[in-house]
Amino acid sequence: MKNRYVLIADIVLVALAAFAAFTARFDFSFHERRPEFLPYLLVAILLKPAVFLLFGLYRRYWQYTSIQDVAVIVAAIATSSLGMTVFVMVGLSREWFYESSRVVVLNDLFITLVLVAGLRVVIRTVHESTTRKALARGIVNRRVLIAGAGAAGTMVAREMARNPQLGLFPIGFVDDDPNKRSKKMAGLAVLGSLQALPDIVRAFHVDEVVIAMPTAPGAKLREVLALCNEAGVKSQVIPGVFELLAGKVGVNRLRNVEISDLLRRNTADTTAPIDFVRGRAVLVTGAGGSIGSELVRQVANAAPACVVLMGHGENSIFDAQALVGAEFPAVRCEAIIADIRDRQRIGQIFARVRPAVVFHAAAHKHVPLMEDNPEEAITNNVVGTRNVVEAAIEHGVERLVQISTDKAVSPTSVMGASKRIAELIVQQAARRSGRAFVSVRFGNVLGSRDSVVNTFKKQIERGGPVTVTHPQMTRFFMTIPEAVHLVLQAGGLGTGGELFVLEMGEPVRIVDLAEDLIRLSGLSTDDVPIVFSGVRPGEKLHEALLEDGLRGVPTAVTDVLQVSGPAQAPEGDVDAVVLRLEVAAREGDRQAIFTELSRLIPSFRPGGQPR
Repeated sequence: MKNRYVLIADIVLVALAAFAAFTARFDFSFHERRPEFLPYLLVAILLKPAVFLLFGLYRRYWQYTSIQDVAVIVAAIATSSLGMTVFVMVGLSREWFYESSRVVVLNDLFITLVLVAGLRVVIRTVHESTTRKALARGIVNRRVLIAGAGAAGTMVAREMARNPQLGLFPIGFVDDDPNKRSKKMAGLAVLGSLQALPDIVRAFHVDEVVIAMPTAPGAKLREVLALCNEAGVKSQVIPGVFELLAGKVGVNRLRNVEISDLLRRNTADTTAPIDFVRGRAVLVTGAGGSIGSELVRQVANAAPACVVLMGHGENSIFDAQALVGAEFPAVRCEAIIADIRDRQRIGQIFARVRPAVVFHAAAHKHVPLMEDNPEEAITNNVVGTRNVVEAAIEHGVERLVQISTDKAVSPTSVMGASKRIAELIVQQAARRSGRAFVSVRFGNVLGSRDSVVNTFKKQIERGGPVTVTHPQMTRFFMTIPEAVHLVLQAGGLGTGGELFVLEMGEPVRIVDLAEDLIRLSGLSTDDVPIVFSGVRPGEKLHEALLEDGLRGVPTAVTDVLQVSGPAQAPEGDVDAVVLRLEVAAREGDRQAIFTELSRLIPSFRPGGQPR
C-alpha cells in the first residue's frame, strides 16, 4: 500500500478518533453543546499527520511492520497528543472556547493509537497473505531459512521482504542463542537451534539457507555447511566481517561458501581506528597485487589525505585506482607506474609525493620461480627494499610498514632469504633514523590471484587431478582482508625496528584444503582424484613464524605478536652484504648470491629441506 494512501487513511482515522473521544466522554449529541469540537477536529486533522510525517511514518514499508516501527508509531502519537493538549490549554486561556475536558485528549490518544497502529498491522497481514498466495502460485521462487538471527541476519531478512522481485521468501531463523529462541526478529520467528536446521528445512520445505554469521569462526561455518549438506539444501553466505569493512550487509553481498569462510578465525576488533593514516599522505608499493590492493582499499576507508598507488604492472594499478574511485570517491588517489629497482625514479617519486606513511608490499613471492631466477629475487626483494627505505629516510617518511612472510624464518629458499634480508634492512634503517619503520610477517593468504586455492579450483574445473606436493605438507592461512587489517593495526604499534608476526592459528594440511575445495564444488575425491607430485625446490614441509630462540610477545592488538630475542645482524653487515648481492645479481653470479645469503643468514639452508 502506497504511503499517500496511508496518509489519506490516517486523516480519516484521526477525525474518527476525535469524534469517538468526544462521544465516549459525552454522548452522540455532544455537538449541540460542545462548540470546541470543530476547532479540536480541525487542529487534530492538521497537527497529527504533520507530526506523523516528521516521525517518518510515511517513509516506511508498512508491509513489514516490526516492533521498532510500532515504537515509532507510539512516539509519534504521544507527541501529537501532547500538541493537542497544548492547543486545548491555549484555547481555554484565550477563550476560543469556554470549556473542555482533559478526558477527551486522553481518549483521543488511545483511540488514535488503536486505529493508526491497527491500520499498519492490517497492511502487513494483507501483504503476508498475498505473498503466501503468490508462493502457492509459484510466483515466489525460493523459500529461505536464515542461519543467524543477529544484525546481519535481520538486515538480510528485511531486504528480502522489501524486494519481492528477488524471488526470496524468508520463512524464519535458526540461531544457537537461547535468548532468541521462539522470539521474532524482523517479524520472523527464530524456529530453533542450528542443530535443528535439517528438521526445519524438511518441515518448512526450505529451498535455500542463507548463512548470515559474518563474525563466526570457520569451525562454526563448517558445522552449518555440514548441516545444509545433510538436509540436501543449497546454501549461500554473507562474507566475513573483514570483507565488509567498507561495505554493508545485504542480499547483493550473498555468495557461495568459499574456502576462506571455512578457515575463518575468531574475529579480531574491527572497530579500532587506523589513526596513523587519517589525514596523511599514504604511499603503497605493489599496490596492484593481492595484498597491495587490499591495503589500498582499507587505507582509503580510513580517511587519508591522499593515497598513492605505486606498482610495476599498469593493468593491476589501473584496476586498483578504479576500485578507490568507485568505493571511495571522496579520497584523492594518484597512480604511479614505477619499478622499485630503479633507485633514481623512486627518489624522484618520494621527493614529489612526500608521503608520511609508506606500506611496502612490492615483492617477488613465488618460491620455485625465484629458485630458478635468484637474480630477480635479489634485485627486487632486497635491492628494491633498500631503495624504498633509503628514499623514505631521505624524504621524511614518518612510518614505514614492510610486508614480510613466514618463509623468511630459517629460510630454505632464495625468496625466503631475500625477504629475511629485507626485514634486516628495515630494522637497520629504523635504528639509524629513529623512525617508526617496522616489518609484519605472516603466512599464506587465501584468494590471491596465484594462490594454491586458485590452482586447485582450475584443476577441479578441468576434472582433476588435483596435485598436492606432499601428504603431510602444511601451511598457515589467513584471508587477505583479515591479514591487511592486522597489518594496519601492527603498523600503528611500531616505534622503530620492531618485527611483528600475525597469529595465524593452526597450520592447515594442504591435502585437507584440496579435499574441502572438492567438496565445496559439489564433488568428491572419487570424481576428482588427488595426486602427490613431490616437494618442489625451495619448499619446506612445514613453515614457522619464529626462529629458534625467539619468542612472540603479545601486544595491545589481539593476534599481533612482537618478536623478541637476540639481535639479528651486526650494524654494517647488512649494507656490505646487500652491495655484494647487488653486484652478484647484476653479473648473474648465482654461487656468489648463495654465499652472501648464507653469510648474513646463518640459518639459510638452500634446497628445500634442512641439511
